[in-house]
Amino acid sequence: MSAEPDHGDAPRALLALYDEALPVVYGYFVRRCGDRGAAEDLTSETFLAAMDAARKDDPPPITVPWLIGVARHKLADHYRRRSDRFTVPVADPPEPSDPEDDWDAELDRIVAESVLARLPEQHRTVLALRYMDDCSVPECAELIGRTVHATEALLVRARRAFRAHYPTPEGGKP
Repeated sequence: MSAEPDHGDAPRALLALYDEALPVVYGYFVRRCGDRGAAEDLTSETFLAAMDAARKDDPPPITVPWLIGVARHKLADHYRRRSDRFTVPVADPPEPSDPEDDWDAELDRIVAESVLARLPEQHRTVLALRYMDDCSVPECAELIGRTVHATEALLVRARRAFRAHYPTPEGGKP
């Protein structure tokens, strides 16, 4: 038995999934980039990478959560290519009543991003989905291809790792 039938099934599976997956993948990028042009480019890159993977002799299972995983890597590559990778376009916040509060929040964001960058990818992914994307635990589980119970356990470990790497204020607890 040759691997040829599987080789042909994965690209067909991707094409069959395309109409369902396209708005999900594009929406993933639009929410994170804030730039439709970049979101369109990254969506194209994701589907091209997915087709390359589908054409391999031992292709991965082609699913929407798997495509979101590919998209996550494309987004990380996109931010690595940018010189201003720590700035994410967001709506203008209301003017703060105390300018120092804004600076503290900005410092907290920078520290949190730095801590996240040092965590293993699976911890970064589950924390970003749960707390940045506001996904429920079952939604996170579906997107990362785990059971709800395994995802809850992963979240516990990821939060523990985040707290362990997060700097404590001088002379106190975080």
